Amino acid sequence: MNQVGILYHPRIERARTVGIELGRFLEARGVLFWICSAWDEEQARAKVPGSGLILSIGGDGTILRAVRAIVPHVVPVVGINLGHLGFMTELTIDAALAKLPDLLQGEGWIEERAMIQAELLSSGKVLHGLNDVFVGRRSSVRLVRIEAKVDGELLTTYRADGLIVATATGSTGYSLAGGGPILYPEAKEMIVKPVCPHFCFDKTLVLPPQSVVVLKVITTHEAVFSLDGQVEMALGNDEEVRVRLSPYVARFLRIQPRSYFYASLEAKLKGTRV
Repeated sequence: MNQVGILYHPRIERARTVGIELGRFLEARGVLFWICSAWDEEQARAKVPGSGLILSIGGDGTILRAVRAIVPHVVPVVGINLGHLGFMTELTIDAALAKLPDLLQGEGWIEERAMIQAELLSSGKVLHGLNDVFVGRRSSVRLVRIEAKVDGELLTTYRADGLIVATATGSTGYSLAGGGPILYPEAKEMIVKPVCPHFCFDKTLVLPPQSVVVLKVITTHEAVFSLDGQVEMALGNDEEVRVRLSPYVARFLRIQPRSYFYASLEAKLKGTRV
């Protein structure tokens, strides 16, 4: 492995310190590296070409930023957990230095996770994320109406706080908090989950991978589009968002057994680090 990228959570001082320590570790072994705040996605994206591995230091939120910065390149990520739940992270701080030599030598296996693509039809802007898309109310406590079409057919018009379209990775995020199902990490299905629906269709849908969902906002006040809970844009009345699986995938380098997800699920749902 000729080059490794290090992305760290800039608001956690220890994350930057660990990143510098890992950089010295790599340099001592003749491996080139670069280091960057995960919040500087454009700067990180420019550094990704030529990298064989990305180390993400923080929590799941840092990984979301790292994965978006990697697109459109195909580079595996190893998450080093300094956050709370760590659904996507692979190593603790204590294990990182011990396991990194094995990873650099090609140990482990690749887990591929579906990403999501959102197109804002009014501007033509296309974004890619790992967790989910949310369309709904912004600062006002008033409900919005969201007309939802699946593969060109009208599903329903929701009256709700909003609507989540999530990947399998996102199934353990906002969707889960709203009572949605948990999907296996490598599943390709998408979840459509209304948030606080009011006297309307309130069931969660699990859609096949080829589905295309178009969400139209009908509102007299401000609404919002959110990607991964980190990228936000205001939406006005009649604006539409087209959501489908992305042509890109997130790749995670794992050393845990392939059954790791089930082994740690209960502990993580209780907020316990494992």
